[in-house]
Amino acid sequence: MTRILLVEDEPSYREPLTYQLVKEGFEVEAVDDGVKALQAFHAHGADLVLLDLMVPGLPGDEVCRQLRSVSSVPIIMVSAKGTEIDKIVGLELGADDYVTKPYSFRELLARIRAVLRRQSAPTVVGAAGSAEPAANQNLGPLGAEPLPTLRAGDIELDVDAHTVTVGGSQVALPLKEFDLLELLIRNQGRVLTRAQLIDAVWGTTYVGDTKTLDVHIKRLRSKIEPNQAQPRHLLTIRGLGYKFV
Repeated sequence: MTRILLVEDEPSYREPLTYQLVKEGFEVEAVDDGVKALQAFHAHGADLVLLDLMVPGLPGDEVCRQLRSVSSVPIIMVSAKGTEIDKIVGLELGADDYVTKPYSFRELLARIRAVLRRQSAPTVVGAAGSAEPAANQNLGPLGAEPLPTLRAGDIELDVDAHTVTVGGSQVALPLKEFDLLELLIRNQGRVLTRAQLIDAVWGTTYVGDTKTLDVHIKRLRSKIEPNQAQPRHLLTIRGLGYKFV
């Protein structure tokens, strides 16, 4: 059973949401502050974290930062703060998605299932530029032979171990950043459109802000580029998308 850690201090949200998620077949552990959230995660783990930003004890952004430092568990931030800058900050902290209150349960459920689906069955863009199922995820750009370890310059990505090293030093990448980098490296030299990247990494049912892609590209550059202001690997192809060289 998929386990969700719900971090929400408002009973008017926490109680009905717990009930609805359990009714949908999830196992839910609900806590009402940030300190309890970290304690619950370290004690029992979770397959996904629903994290309200405005919780007592320890702010949601700090909870996200600490979770992301030790785990790539999917995190969906929930907040009454709905401005563009709030969403960007949340995504830059390592969240996989950002939902603004008030929200419909149907939309939130769709986002939860999309995030979990991407985690269990990542997709890649094949030779024809279309999204392919996870059964083909070890195929290179030409679909020739399995490539469990990908290398590009001083970057090495081990698919099975889910690790990335740059210049011999390991860097921590959350799930979406890892999937995005894997996708780009497998298709290095080819321009991938924004739509292709979003469909392949976030899924064709993704309903979030497309700025999510830009935020993840920015975070990737900060980790793999010597100078992210002048990238030499992850290039922007203006009006089209991105290319890895």
